[in-house]
Amino acid sequence: MIALILFGPPGSGKGTQAAKLMDKYGLIHISTGDLFRYEMGNNTPLGLEAKSYMEKGQLVPDSVTIGMLRNKVEAHPEAKGFIFDGFPRTLAQSVALDSLLAEQGAEVSGLIMLDVSDDEITRRILGRGLVSGRADDLDEAIIRKRIEVYKNETSPVFDYYHQKGKSHQIFGIGTIDDIFERLCATIEGFEAEPHGE
Repeated sequence: MIALILFGPPGSGKGTQAAKLMDKYGLIHISTGDLFRYEMGNNTPLGLEAKSYMEKGQLVPDSVTIGMLRNKVEAHPEAKGFIFDGFPRTLAQSVALDSLLAEQGAEVSGLIMLDVSDDEITRRILGRGLVSGRADDLDEAIIRKRIEVYKNETSPVFDYYHQKGKSHQIFGIGTIDDIFERLCATIEGFEAEPHGE
């Protein structure tokens, strides 16, 4: 089973690439944003629990997020694998994800970070803002703050998997197909690596 963590700052093209990877490898895309919308929209027990924290302005505990991930993974026993997008964001979440996968007899295959410069990200999001109409996509200061938050949050996760020999960085600039080819070469590389099992 492939369990891929796809990393990259806002505007790095993760969503576009995740869709192509799903098609090529038969993977299920798990975006934490989509999970929250689904569980809360359907008033599931976990969705209601998440909502109660959010209404108080509190962060949703990892246990709730992991519960949602577990539901999604267990709902697809036929899947060849999963792409995790937007998770894990902290060391605690990384450890929890490893435990969840271990229950399924699997492990994280690799973490791939799309490496795109801050200036390029800012240019892309400002361009997107002209189309999306989102105010936060048109404010350069907000965009740069989002990039900073991403870096601070995710660098410990990258380092955690790097120590396990599982973190990879690919150049995230070029055509969609160029970047996709780099992703596929990396995935096929870690699929061929022996795992100490």
